[in-house]
Amino acid sequence: MSIEAMRRTSQFLLVGYALLTAVLLGGCETMPQGIQQARVEMAQHIAAEPTGDYFIGRRYYKLDYKFWGYVRRPGQPWSTAELVMLNEKQKLAPDRERVDFGSDNNYEYKLYGSFSGDKVYEPASNGIYPEFVLKGYELISTNPPPIFRSQFRGTASASDLRYVVEKPE
Repeated sequence: MSIEAMRRTSQFLLVGYALLTAVLLGGCETMPQGIQQARVEMAQHIAAEPTGDYFIGRRYYKLDYKFWGYVRRPGQPWSTAELVMLNEKQKLAPDRERVDFGSDNNYEYKLYGSFSGDKVYEPASNGIYPEFVLKGYELISTNPPPIFRSQFRGTASASDLRYVVEKPE
């Protein structure tokens, strides 16, 4: 093989590797700039939450499930939140109080109450969740920033996620 033929083969392989790398890297998940900015702003907002005797709750309604949603301490990221069952003996959940079940899906609340230390079995998910005794609540937002992967991507339909229990990120 001549030097010229070897140079062309080498250039061809180099271009091929460059194209292959571009295709492979193009398939990697990267977060769009707007979503990244929203995450940064949410982290700053969470860090600025005053400490106190309350919790932050995100309603996570699923038709077939009986859990209420995710609860975290103020100043803690959503990744630390726990999926809870509500004890409503002292105070009804917001949607139950309005007799409009699930209407507050993805709403964010300031919750007053405490974890009882008990665990409650939820049959649809075959899971055991901590019990949160609700004593009161204040609505924070009806349109809070996204905390679930499906909200960031926006590609999955509700029917695709019907039996998926997501965890906040």
